[in-house]
Amino acid sequence: MMSDRVKQILGWYESDNPGSLANLRRMLGTGTLADTGKMVILPVDQGFEHGPARSFAPNPPAYNPHYHFELALEAGCNAYAAPLGFIEAGARSFAGELPLILKLNNHELLHDERNPMPAITASVEHALRLGCAAIGFTVYPGSALNNGMYEQFQALSEEAKAAGLAVVIWSYPRGENLSKEGETAIDVCAYAAQIACQLGAHVVKIKFPSAHLEQEAARKVYEKEKVAIAQPAERIRHIVQSAFDGRRIVIFSGGAIKGEAGLFEEVKAIRDGGGFGSIIGRNAFQRPRKDAVAMLKKIMNIYAGKE
Repeated sequence: MMSDRVKQILGWYESDNPGSLANLRRMLGTGTLADTGKMVILPVDQGFEHGPARSFAPNPPAYNPHYHFELALEAGCNAYAAPLGFIEAGARSFAGELPLILKLNNHELLHDERNPMPAITASVEHALRLGCAAIGFTVYPGSALNNGMYEQFQALSEEAKAAGLAVVIWSYPRGENLSKEGETAIDVCAYAAQIACQLGAHVVKIKFPSAHLEQEAARKVYEKEKVAIAQPAERIRHIVQSAFDGRRIVIFSGGAIKGEAGLFEEVKAIRDGGGFGSIIGRNAFQRPRKDAVAMLKKIMNIYAGKE
């Protein structure tokens, strides 16, 4: 039976058809955190985004696409997200085992990164053929090419929603006018979350925010209105507020591999700030499988309030 919390979350999506709501429900109702309203998703698009050795050499079994399906299942993740090739390589063996998110656009690091523009590398038709619950799409707010990404997303999102799929946006600020520190600045991350919600995403993925303020115009408002951003949980709370006052699911990326203690502290801040969960890639699959499963299970326990 669906929990009251999941009913509440689904009630926020007032324009969606039963198919999209059912697939959102699939993700919220799968794995260790089923029916809690929390999510831990395994994303493995880094082979395309960063290159194979940078992604998988630290843990060579991860070169095998089946490894990631198995890791997500063993750890009890809500869903697994990947580009077309990785999902096709395990689609039959793991059909129906867990919700899949097909990443429809990707980019590589063999070109100038000042204003990135991903290529569309898969379609809604692919997602339907492979039995996916959702599509995923990256936008780069701040890129000089962002308008093209927004327009591409709108066309794909309209098609996906009409077909009854859920829609996930990776909203990663990046561009020639943003400093490296600015890519995770609280004002910029909050803006990125708002943009993703305004574009119509069901689930928004952003980076864990720092206390840095990048935009001078935003700084004046944050200081005048005394917006609380000093503590990590306060910054998460502000991001959630920026996502339609908490009426959209916002999850946070784990980023580059880091020590478990630091990762667990971030997860506690996400929980305490009202965030909906984590999407943990490199911090999971770059560790030995036994360690990754234990780490993911502890993260889920934190979200469940058990630790």
